[in-house]
Amino acid sequence: MLIHPWDAPADDAEWQRWLAAHDFGQLAANGPPGEPPLVQPLHFAYDPERREAVTHLARPHPIWSALADRPTVLLSVVDDYTFIPGPWQAAEDQPPEHGVPTSFYAAVQLVCTAHVVDEPGAKAALLQRQVGHFQPEGGSAPVAAEAAPYGRLLSGIRGLRLEVTEVRAKFKYGGKRSEAVQQRVSAHLAERNGPGDAAARAHQQRRLTAATATRTPTL
Repeated sequence: MLIHPWDAPADDAEWQRWLAAHDFGQLAANGPPGEPPLVQPLHFAYDPERREAVTHLARPHPIWSALADRPTVLLSVVDDYTFIPGPWQAAEDQPPEHGVPTSFYAAVQLVCTAHVVDEPGAKAALLQRQVGHFQPEGGSAPVAAEAAPYGRLLSGIRGLRLEVTEVRAKFKYGGKRSEAVQQRVSAHLAERNGPGDAAARAHQQRRLTAATATRTPTL
């Protein structure tokens, strides 16, 4: 993923806050020689203190042989995206028709080393972490290796602990444009108010405010 300086996160806290609210992505692993990569959409629970994500997949899944050959995987999360028409982006000294269309989006990619979890007790603990993340209000029986309802089901899945070794994050919201152009785009997003527009506008305004504050000298 190409990340220009104006699209990079200001710090780790920016992408961590975003990722905390986005827990569905695509796990990509290299397939066998001569075969295409494997890409699996899935929910996951990310722990910033442990620098790992946990998830699970069915035991018959073809990804397991791929992980045995090469455990390096990529967990990709993309959201808050929308299309920006060309005229919205035209510079102040350009006619509207000379503006170039683009996409706005946020993306975080976690490069990970995959660790397969098969021991029943460890697998149950991993699943309980996921349940605690997605269902903090409770209401379900604890996940235990020897107890219903999950105990007899554990043999049908394998757990995955994804140890994060590198993070690539990008917030592509027109940061290289002038403030006037960014505000014009923001106004158009508010007016159109289509799918993804409000989230994209919020990111653009947040990053624009932060950039303006950085440039403003303090007295």
